[in-house]
Amino acid sequence: MHIEFTSHDDLPVPKTVHQRLLDHAQLAHPHECCGLLLGAAGRITIAQECANVHKSPRSHFEIDPRALINAYRAERDGGPKIIGYYHSHPVGAPFPSQTDRAMAAGDGKIWAIVGEDKVLFWRDGGSRFEPLSYQVVER
Repeated sequence: MHIEFTSHDDLPVPKTVHQRLLDHAQLAHPHECCGLLLGAAGRITIAQECANVHKSPRSHFEIDPRALINAYRAERDGGPKIIGYYHSHPVGAPFPSQTDRAMAAGDGKIWAIVGEDKVLFWRDGGSRFEPLSYQVVER
């Protein structure tokens, strides 16, 4: 599958967030890393690392429920909003897997997937993941 990125509606991704995703995936290898994409007004500003509590972390991920609860509480109290989620594919391309598709909530959140030293962004569109074009920005 080839994805064409266009510049007119790119998702801005801060350089620090992009690098953090790559670093977290590398540190977690050979397990999948996972975490939350936080921000405001649909813009990602923070990649928050979370523990992968899945019983098979080499091939699956499950964000620690305590981290999710804490993030929702913080959001409710005026903190950053949960824009989406991220995880890695330690031995695969950064495309949604069959497992990813089965686990998707259809909530329109953004998913970042790291694989093969690349990051791709997707919108959980319910019946399918839609590729998002993005641009790494300073802030």
